[in-house]
Amino acid sequence: MYEQKRVNVDFPVWMIESLDREASKIGVTRQSIIKVWLAERLEALAVNKTTSTLAQ
Repeated sequence: MYEQKRVNVDFPVWMIESLDREASKIGVTRQSIIKVWLAERLEALAVNKTTSTLAQ
């Protein structure tokens, strides 16, 4: 398990509303969907960086 650290982030209202809609569709909390989406994006970036490095 990774160590956790609390952060505060301000989002525009439209973004919160969109996050809440998407979270509701799949039955999770806003915090959960933010964590999952950020993790997916960071993993994709790591894969792209690795692939890019191997191609050189």
